[in-house]
Amino acid sequence: MAGSGEQAVRTRARLAALLSDASAAALGAAGGRVAGVYLRSSTPRLLRLSVLVGLPGRLFRPWWRLHVDRPFPVADAYRLGVQVVLPNATETMRRYPQLAAALPFPFGSVYVPVPGGDEPLGVLTVLRPAMTESVDELLDRELLGRLAEGLGAELLGLADGDPDALLWDGEPLCVRPPVSPPASVAMGRFDWDPATSSVRADDRLHTLLGLRPGEFEGTDSALADAVAPADAHRILAALRETAEGKPPCAPLSLRSPDGTPRLLDLCPAADHGAAPTVGGVVFEPGPAAAAEGAADLLPHGVLCLDRLGLIVYVNEAAAGLMGRSRDQLLGRELWEVVPWLSGPPYDDHLRGVLVSADPVHFHAHRPAASPEEPGEGDWLAVSVHPGTDLLACTLVPTSRMDAPAEPVADVHVPEDTVAGGHSMEPLYRPIALAIALTDAVTARQVSAVVMQELLPAFGGRRLAIYLLQERHLYLAWETGFPQGFLAPFEGIGLDAHLPGVETLTTGRPLFFESMELLATAYPGIPLDADEGARAFLPLIASGRPVGSCILGFEGARGFSTEERTVLTALAGLIAHAMERAQRYDSEAALARGLQQALLPRRLSTHPRVETAGRYLPGTQGMDVGGDWYDVVEAGDGLALVIGDVQGHGVQAAATMGQLRSAVRAFALGDRPPDEVLSGTNHLLIDLDPGQFASCCYLRLDPVTGLARMARAGHPPPLLRSPDGRTRVLDIPGGVVLGVDPHARYPVTEVPLEPDAILALYTDGLVERPGTDIDDGIAALRVRLARAGAVAGRRGGRSLAGVADRLTANARHAADRPDDVALLLAARRAAPAQGGGRTSTRSGVVTPAEGLARRHRAV
Repeated sequence: MAGSGEQAVRTRARLAALLSDASAAALGAAGGRVAGVYLRSSTPRLLRLSVLVGLPGRLFRPWWRLHVDRPFPVADAYRLGVQVVLPNATETMRRYPQLAAALPFPFGSVYVPVPGGDEPLGVLTVLRPAMTESVDELLDRELLGRLAEGLGAELLGLADGDPDALLWDGEPLCVRPPVSPPASVAMGRFDWDPATSSVRADDRLHTLLGLRPGEFEGTDSALADAVAPADAHRILAALRETAEGKPPCAPLSLRSPDGTPRLLDLCPAADHGAAPTVGGVVFEPGPAAAAEGAADLLPHGVLCLDRLGLIVYVNEAAAGLMGRSRDQLLGRELWEVVPWLSGPPYDDHLRGVLVSADPVHFHAHRPAASPEEPGEGDWLAVSVHPGTDLLACTLVPTSRMDAPAEPVADVHVPEDTVAGGHSMEPLYRPIALAIALTDAVTARQVSAVVMQELLPAFGGRRLAIYLLQERHLYLAWETGFPQGFLAPFEGIGLDAHLPGVETLTTGRPLFFESMELLATAYPGIPLDADEGARAFLPLIASGRPVGSCILGFEGARGFSTEERTVLTALAGLIAHAMERAQRYDSEAALARGLQQALLPRRLSTHPRVETAGRYLPGTQGMDVGGDWYDVVEAGDGLALVIGDVQGHGVQAAATMGQLRSAVRAFALGDRPPDEVLSGTNHLLIDLDPGQFASCCYLRLDPVTGLARMARAGHPPPLLRSPDGRTRVLDIPGGVVLGVDPHARYPVTEVPLEPDAILALYTDGLVERPGTDIDDGIAALRVRLARAGAVAGRRGGRSLAGVADRLTANARHAADRPDDVALLLAARRAAPAQGGGRTSTRSGVVTPAEGLARRHRAV
């Protein structure tokens, strides 16, 4: 945090309070279980989690830091300035598969940007149970927006003009959510006689079930209907099985008529003739259950955790099963005193039950502390039941249940490796890395994914990736190494005695747990540090050598068998991605050359028309496509055209070139807009490339200002009048080109006043995943109104500056990696006062400067 002394301490305390209050309020507004706020950090374009409410920080560690260009909802909400709502796991997997793979349990989430001027201050995040109904009916998005706006205003007031005061560079502050009032009754007991089907319930059970004296019929059916009518059949079946000596292996998870979670535990009580009496306890997880010590009556282990993972209650049975006394357990974090219940997959179970409304059930292996200690080293059936404020956990030895048909893998995590924050955690990374690599198509993007996904998982700090070209290794990516250290290894041959070379030539990964071991194995090798560990991984795809990958760690460390296996598997994934990237680079180079040859090098100009164009290739993936624009002389006027051929790559670029040539030919003949589009449509159908294209064409008379427009499936133009009014020209149009040979394209006449600005664009500039394209067009209209106001002032920016402002957001958009964003803007100028020479500037031609406008690619 910025600042120092007493004032800095007060500012930080006030900041933490604001963030905590806003997160707690968001929990109620969204019906969430977990909330937090991401803020900007001192590292450019890196967001850090500042406050986390309702979840232990340890369970959220992989998401403490997020880069704004990563394909995650937090980054999208920040970068695009829009709310991102993911109602359930299906929608999350469809839009953000990396996030869904890292959190393998169903949940819903909401992400709201915190406004702060030109750029958001951060993102308010809420995790909640999955929503199956309409999001609009269950979520008050307007209220969440007001909460975020209020937080932004208070943060700006707290900063008092110092932007560094709102930067967050530390660990998140973990806060307990507001505690609900305790229930007056938490549990009740009953006895059931299977011979007569009669039930005898105590007063506390009557109160818990809301039954007045005389209302309870005293039968097993009446009991089942009162406890959980939707699960009455399960209750009756469990009563019969318990009477036969087969009690449930864990308490039954039920729902009351109003949806309140309830637990039912059954056990044989006493013999009465032919069948034993069954005793039962009904209780509702919550503060009262722990406070009243009701769970002490249960025969199995019960403990309660608060939402930050502290043990707030434990009965004697649970303490015995965990091998600790109650005093050793109470007030301690679960994973601190019971390390064998931490790490994957147990962390995922706890994360899931803290976020969702459903209980989880799993088996855990309790390790034997020593061979002499009896009763240890067996399996426990663990059930965790969610509550608003507490989690109720039950532990039942597997001796109370039938043996599982298939053994469960031993996932014991040694205590020292859990404390170190690594070891078993990387076992989940192959899925996340594989999904992330599917979106990376260039060698640089593959390397960036490896840096973002692989290094944090294993605690690495240094990465180098070398690719093989003509039997020599060339550096493709490096991070963390001292500047210039890797330069002597550039272009090294395959005969060199170096670990990075030999791991590729032998196909075996090399692991060195300390720098001393590395120096011993390769005497005289230059070392980049005195301490640390190194892993050298071969990148081999389908038996073909691709390159090698070097991972560096700050301190000496061991590599477990699991880690070595996972790293080797990940190296194979990286190799295949790199091989694909190299093929892509070759195709992309060809497509870029073709596209540059097809795009206009110079646009036709007119002294009374100022034009500006911006071509923005996708920030990731295929950065060439079929989008084009042009300005052509048409009689005594100008023809402006913008189009978008479906698809990307060489074929789309080639089709674009053919269409551009056709449109230019029609325009030079000064054909009407409808004939231009009809002729181009027939040409595309005759070519039969299996593609279609959208297009907007207009013919502008610079003297009268009359624009005659026609469009084929293209987004509507925007028009800003000199008085500042900006509107969408919802002109009628026909279907896209290349589909219907009989399509008609009506012409609309629109007058352009002097100093009016007309903007044509492609969908890559306004379309974003999860948002309606109309919202994107509306946002572009607002930006045009603001940018045009500045340009219209005396001495204001030229139309080129307006174009820069309009495309600024798209320049950093990483959520549409394959889309090209085009903008073509024209401003009709007032008649010039006097003469003047013309001049050329890249990307712009003003009335006083323009006969040789040159295309400017951004």
